[in-house]
Amino acid sequence: MDVEDELPTAPAPADGGESSHALVSGDQLDVEAYAAQYSGRTRVGRLLFIAEKCGSEQMRLDALRLAYDWALKGEDTALHRDVSAKIAGRLGPRYTADQPWSDAVERRALLRKDKLDSELNVYRTNLIKESIRMGYNDLGDFHYAQGHLSDAFKSYIRTRDYCTTSKHVVQMCLNVILVSIELGQFMHVSNYVIKAEQTPDDLDRITAAKLRAAAGLAYMETNKYKLAARKFIETGSELRSNYSEVIAPHDVAVYGALCALASFDRSELKSKVIDNYNFCNFLELVPEVRELVNDFYARY
Repeated sequence: MDVEDELPTAPAPADGGESSHALVSGDQLDVEAYAAQYSGRTRVGRLLFIAEKCGSEQMRLDALRLAYDWALKGEDTALHRDVSAKIAGRLGPRYTADQPWSDAVERRALLRKDKLDSELNVYRTNLIKESIRMGYNDLGDFHYAQGHLSDAFKSYIRTRDYCTTSKHVVQMCLNVILVSIELGQFMHVSNYVIKAEQTPDDLDRITAAKLRAAAGLAYMETNKYKLAARKFIETGSELRSNYSEVIAPHDVAVYGALCALASFDRSELKSKVIDNYNFCNFLELVPEVRELVNDFYARY
């Protein structure tokens, strides 16, 4: 199968209808502390979601300010312009599109891409398999940092023909899963979770936790709430902040609990959630959700 046959496309933007209305009051939300649980593009994405959905104007502006500052630490000039446009001058002259910064980043990016392409061509000419794999990985990382997610997907997928160990395969799968989640292509997430889990070598506990969390997201996206609940509940506490580019531990607690409440019977809720020591460690991070589960069980 050609890479292009698997290439996902980004989900369509919101149409500006009811889904764009403010849904969250945000009165009790510490925006900065919340955002600190995430890293990379996901941090900016979460902040932009708050800026779009929160009912408090101050919370929206706080989220946009943090998103702007974080975007300047990256290399995605389109994301920076998007954040600047959403601010629309409401935070003063410091928080406007920084064209000199964008120009400098894009000039460096062109030089970097030429260097990566040149190195990869040499590796391919000399048939150095491991170097070719690393070259495609580096190119994928470059495109990901630039916000060119479809190009990153293609580069990461191309490493699969040059993987010589289980570790290489797992790395390829995690890269593809990361980009696919951002593109909203959860079929690819499910497929590459399975592929990683089927490698002959045992997975380390952190990688296993990442794969279960990713599988949970994929099942939740397709409304398979019972399967999603099981994956979140099975996610090891080793996850901690090791997958902050995708999900935070408190998300595992919230998603797992809500999916369980929607799909488990009373006995399953007791044995798999309330009496589950591993998952209780996650629930301790979100006491209101823990109490919700206990109250629901007591009244069910």
